Amino acid sequence: MHVPPQPLALRVLRFAQGRSQPVTLADVQEFLYVVSGAGSLHLAAEEHALEPDTAALLLPGDTYELETDTGIEVASVSAPAGSPVDRERVTLRYADCAEQRADENRTFRVLFETDVTQFVGLVQPSRAPDYSHPYDEVGYIIEGRGFAHVRGESRPIGPGSCFHLPPGLVHCIENSGPGVMRILGVFHPSGSPAQRGR
Repeated sequence: MHVPPQPLALRVLRFAQGRSQPVTLADVQEFLYVVSGAGSLHLAAEEHALEPDTAALLLPGDTYELETDTGIEVASVSAPAGSPVDRERVTLRYADCAEQRADENRTFRVLFETDVTQFVGLVQPSRAPDYSHPYDEVGYIIEGRGFAHVRGESRPIGPGSCFHLPPGLVHCIENSGPGVMRILGVFHPSGSPAQRGR
């Protein structure tokens, strides 16, 4: 019998001053991205600094806590755990990741990649052609405003907007400008954010 993988789950976590309760991951991996604020990630007796545009990779069996003096907002995506991962780093900064080009109006930076890919995409003011991709994706708008065009409907999106795009769904994200739009995306199975199915 075929058992489909558990879906990606996107949550936006907001912590006030103090230290969170411990969180222990069972059979999932968790990808964090700091949207605003600063603090620390405590994992296995080590402390990792968190600031805006910092990503973190947490694996099955990890127990972690978040601590902040001023408040912190984090986009968290949990995903089914595939094959074991040899984690080289717990955290990394967006600025330290290589920029890659998807097309003339879009670039992206891959943050962490296991059997799941976490990335930040940059979209210049434009509307791309409608397209689909072969993976299951969730996303969070970090910066910029525009529209999500899905199944003939258009919905406004802006900072804090979240979305889910199942495999094969024809869609388009439009940046209505004037500045860049930044989108946090996490998809499974892993691959390139430039991959298109249509």
